[in-house]
Amino acid sequence: MSGKFPAVPIPDAADYTAQYFKRLYDASETIRPDAMRAAADLLRSTIEAGRWVYACGNGGSAAICNHLHCDFGKGIRTGTNLRPRIHSLSAHLEMITAIGNDFSYDDIYAYQLSGIGEPGDLLITVSSSGNSENIVRPLQWARDNGLRTIALTGFDGGRSAPLADVNIHVAANNYGIVEDVHQSVMHILAQFVRQSVMPAGDIATLKF
Repeated sequence: MSGKFPAVPIPDAADYTAQYFKRLYDASETIRPDAMRAAADLLRSTIEAGRWVYACGNGGSAAICNHLHCDFGKGIRTGTNLRPRIHSLSAHLEMITAIGNDFSYDDIYAYQLSGIGEPGDLLITVSSSGNSENIVRPLQWARDNGLRTIALTGFDGGRSAPLADVNIHVAANNYGIVEDVHQSVMHILAQFVRQSVMPAGDIATLKF
């Protein structure tokens, strides 16, 4: 992992931009190729088996999960014979606040997952620190109940990294950079799975 960014004030916005994009590229280079291969295989096999894919995260990572719901559910399906079953556990404010109020904020995702998750389903968690209790708990529940798991992490990976079947780790310590790479990973997985099942002649004619 590279040093802290920014470590000192950067007075010029253009200079900050250049340094940010350099760090963003460097962070993307830390993702292990085998992790991306394993995640793509797991995602495709889950969809092809007709099982559900769930996703959860906090803050900006919740937004990535909701975006994932769109790009996996609609994007992967378009132009293919796949019928993805996708659900973002981060999407329903009513459910999240009810669970947080009546039980604990730590249980907002594990409680949802325990009501609908089945063996063979897939849970994708997105957490820069990897340490959020409400992310660790659904990962543990999934592990204990026969679901497969992919964790997108940053910083040092936190407690999420060793719990997941596949850990896509971004070795960076700036939240924006980690989230930007996680967003790209989400797009890459969606687009890769989609094009992997499309007729070769269709790839050049459809928008991605």
